[in-house]
Amino acid sequence: MTTAQNDIVNGVRFVFYAPADYPIIVCLCGSTRFWRTFQEASLRETLAGKIVLSIGAASGTDDEHFGNLPREEYDRVKTKLDQLHMHKIELADEVLILNVDGYVGESTARELAYAHDLGKAVRFWEEEHV
Repeated sequence: MTTAQNDIVNGVRFVFYAPADYPIIVCLCGSTRFWRTFQEASLRETLAGKIVLSIGAASGTDDEHFGNLPREEYDRVKTKLDQLHMHKIELADEVLILNVDGYVGESTARELAYAHDLGKAVRFWEEEHV
């Protein structure tokens, strides 16, 4: 038995068929300042049997990884990483917003809006801060 998943990407409807027991794909979204929460959420979701898409390096903030770059280069890298993360959202069945202490920054707000536009299921790390 298979299940169908409909996705609309750039105005084009795609229908994907997967076995009914195929794992859910979840994309983690949130501020890199909460990189430890990314690690915790990744482990929790993986142990729940999900395929996890996350930030490229959950071992520090963007500033810790790229803060030594000239501002123009930093902005270019950040833009590329933000675009890549949007593609991860496209691949995901659902999005988990890591809203630690209720914080949702500008990039995460864009990702949340994009997930809603695509009709993705959205969950929040801290439901009490929604």
